[in-house]
Amino acid sequence: MKHLLLTTILLLATLTGVAQQITPSLTVYPEFRPATILLTNGSKLKVPLANIFLKNSSLLYMTDDVVKEAELKNVLQVQFDDRTYLRIDSLLAYQVDSVGRNALYCAKVIDIKSYKQTIANSANITNLDLSNITNMLSFSTIDAIGKEGVEFPVIPLYYFRLDNQFVRVHERNLKRVLSKEKQRIMESVMSLPDFSWTDEPSLMKMLEMLK
Repeated sequence: MKHLLLTTILLLATLTGVAQQITPSLTVYPEFRPATILLTNGSKLKVPLANIFLKNSSLLYMTDDVVKEAELKNVLQVQFDDRTYLRIDSLLAYQVDSVGRNALYCAKVIDIKSYKQTIANSANITNLDLSNITNMLSFSTIDAIGKEGVEFPVIPLYYFRLDNQFVRVHERNLKRVLSKEKQRIMESVMSLPDFSWTDEPSLMKMLEMLK
């Protein structure tokens, strides 16, 4: 079975802003695994080898040793053995936790901006051709990029499900859908000293208060 792992070059930089992970892989799972796909027309499709692409949190599947990226507009849900991903906007996101009918979802994607900045700042990898990496991330079929690979910064993108409406977790977005009373509740949670928009316990506390 074909692996989509890139071997390691340590990128020496401090990545700031959004909470990040570092991974040598372009996919959520180290190896492709079985999945059940629910399509927009209501039919179900079982595939033996599937994965989540970290470039844009989309669906990858393998046929005849060739990795392909699915047309996400045709996908409603992807179920793996450990978790289920829903299509939210143009991303596949999994449920972190729920409070009553409301829930917190997360999609993980490669932070291309931080990745480029890390490469620009690192004297140890001046010979690495960034254009090749960027082009490789755009391919619908993915191969290792030579004998040496890279490590990618990954950031979480969070969504709230509020009364069956999905809202990107951000103060500006939430204000558009919350009543004045619930906006005040949101602001009170935001004022807590340990609150962070990238901290899942903080977001679950806000979701609890907004129910």
